[in-house]
Amino acid sequence: MTSVKGFRIEEAATADSLGTGAFVFTDDYSVFDWGKMPDAIPNKGASLCAMGAANFERLEAEGIATHYRGVVSGGGAVTGLDSVATPPREMAIELTRVPDLPHEGREYDYTAYHDAAGENYLIPLEIVFRNTVPVGSSLRSRADPGDFGLEYDAWPDGPVDLPEPVVEFSTKYEESDRYLSRENADYVAGAADVDALESIARDVNRIITETAAAAGLKHEDGKIECLYYDGEIRVADVVGTFDENRFSYAGQQLSKEVLRQYHKRTQPEWVEAVAEAKSEAKAEDVADWRELCGVDPEPLPAHVVDAAREMYTAGTNAYLGRDLFDAPALEDAVAAIESF
Repeated sequence: MTSVKGFRIEEAATADSLGTGAFVFTDDYSVFDWGKMPDAIPNKGASLCAMGAANFERLEAEGIATHYRGVVSGGGAVTGLDSVATPPREMAIELTRVPDLPHEGREYDYTAYHDAAGENYLIPLEIVFRNTVPVGSSLRSRADPGDFGLEYDAWPDGPVDLPEPVVEFSTKYEESDRYLSRENADYVAGAADVDALESIARDVNRIITETAAAAGLKHEDGKIECLYYDGEIRVADVVGTFDENRFSYAGQQLSKEVLRQYHKRTQPEWVEAVAEAKSEAKAEDVADWRELCGVDPEPLPAHVVDAAREMYTAGTNAYLGRDLFDAPALEDAVAAIESF
C-alpha cells in the first residue's frame, strides 16, 4: 500500500448501506509508488485535508454527489471547512465496500471483485484528466503529440498545453498501475457506466481548474476515484490536492511532482532501481515489485523538507483564499522551491 493517510471506521458499510468513518491525514509522502518515504513533511496532511474539503464542498454546491461529510474539528464535531479556525487533519466520509481483488501473478480477477461487490463498492479505477502535459507526465511515453492535434514531432522539454482536456482510465488496486482502453475500463468499472465516469471527471476538472485560476495557479492534471452505490456514482477518496493533482505557479511546479523531480536529480540510482524492479516484476509475472528493488531511498536534506512544507501550506492558503496556515507568501514559497 502506498497511501499516506490513515483510515478510521465508525460504522462499516454493508451490501445495502454506506458506512461512516474518516480519513486521518499524516505528514508522510510517497513517490514512484514506493510507499512511506523516510521523511515527513510537516503540515502536509492538514494541507491535503483542507484542499480536499474545499473541493468536495464546491462539487456538492454544483450538484456532484460525493462521499464527503465534513471536516472533524478539534472538539470532534463534523463541520464545514469555513467553520474551523485551525487546519483540520481529519475528514469525515461515507464508506463503501472494497472487496478483495484476487490475482495470480499479474492477472487480476475483476469478475470475482464485482461478484462480491454487488451494488455498493469502490470502483477499482482512477479516472485521470489532463489539461497540459507537464514534465514527468506518463503520457509522454505512451502517446505522440500528434495524437492530440499538437504540431510537434516530439514532446518539447517544457510543459505543453493540450487543445482540449484528455480523460484516461487507470487501474487502482494492481501492484503496478496500468492505463486501460475504454473497453477494458468499462469492464473493470463493473455496473458503473464509463461514460458517466468520464463526464464526472470533466466536471471535476473544470471546477478545480477554475478555482486554481482564481488563485493565480495553473491546474495541469489530476485524477478522481469514485464509488458506486444503489445505481449512483459518487466522487470518493480525496480530490484536487497537491498530491492528487499537478499545479504550477508562474511556470514552477507546485505539487508532489517537485519531490519526484528532486529525487530524479539527487537519487538517480534509487529511481533507476525502482524502474528496473517494476520491469523485472512485469517480465516475471510478479505482483509485488518492491521485493525486487535492492536500493532504498535516502532522507531529504532539512532545507528541502522546509521548502516542501512551505509549498504545501502557502499553496493551500492561496487556493482557499484564506490564511488557514502560518505560511509565507506564495511567491516566497515558490522561490524556495526554485532554489532546490
